[in-house]
Amino acid sequence: MIQRVLVFIIILSYSVTPVAKVEAIVYEPVPEMTFPESNPWSQEKEELGRKLFFDPILSEDNTISCSSCHLPKKSWTDGLPQSVGIKNQVLKRNSPSILNSGFLKTLFWDGRTKSLEDQALMPIQDKAEMNQGLDKLMEELASKPDYRKMFKAVFSGSEITPEKLAMAIATFERTIITGKTAYDRYWEGDLEAISPAAIRGMKLFSGKAKCSICHSGPLFTDQQFHNIGLTSDQTKKDEGRKSVTGEAFHDGAFKTPGLRGISSTAPFMHDGGMPDLLSVIEFYDQGGFPDDRKSPFISPIGLDDNEKKDLLEFLLTLGSQKNAYPPFNQDSP
Repeated sequence: MIQRVLVFIIILSYSVTPVAKVEAIVYEPVPEMTFPESNPWSQEKEELGRKLFFDPILSEDNTISCSSCHLPKKSWTDGLPQSVGIKNQVLKRNSPSILNSGFLKTLFWDGRTKSLEDQALMPIQDKAEMNQGLDKLMEELASKPDYRKMFKAVFSGSEITPEKLAMAIATFERTIITGKTAYDRYWEGDLEAISPAAIRGMKLFSGKAKCSICHSGPLFTDQQFHNIGLTSDQTKKDEGRKSVTGEAFHDGAFKTPGLRGISSTAPFMHDGGMPDLLSVIEFYDQGGFPDDRKSPFISPIGLDDNEKKDLLEFLLTLGSQKNAYPPFNQDSP
């Protein structure tokens, strides 16, 4: 059985292609999902949450569902720079993937909620996203015999409430976990799972490129908030975490996204401004744009073209689209 944390010091050699030495790489597999005592898992609750997640009844005009911005076939994103809400309103930020969201300490780019239960109700009520009143939604759900039956089976009593709705959706979302990646298979002993270039990229990731300063742990995120100097136009800058805490040092800071599944969640950054992973690598290599609040971790790196390619090869080993939640290539359940 794989331990929670394994540290390997490996020296590899290949008969054809020389491979860089990889030293003291800390490997942490994705842990088992746990469910809160206040909202334990059940198959019936997961199925109810799944049905709600894909149902546009959650929006005012029955046109937008949770899955509108979190499509299974797009790694639970929508593939757009900024998401589109009710009546084709373009939202301010990119839609983050909900892969592994059950492990996160805070939700949304600015971390304004601390649980999936709290998060679930916010898009429903947001005027630009779903613009649905909770009282009206409860009436609509109660008018549907299948929902009445499912809520009654899952929760004691027949009343449908926002709290129960949020618990069901959160339960379903906790089941959306990335599967085994080439990176995992490599550390489990399949030394052919990733290429020599990816092994070199892994060394860069934890060394010269400085990626692992923020992208660490089993999900490749420190779950903290950083200003990375994303824009040169300060008039267009999003306050980010500052809008939640009011702290000046959080101005322009956003949560570090996890990198598992990253190969199929483009475009990138909170504003969706980077179309592909190579653009992200180029951005970090130049050290971002000037910003008084920029993290001290963000500075020019000086990667050459081959190093950039190797780093990209490593990032691609973190993708696991084929093994994630079962309906990954579908638009609906």
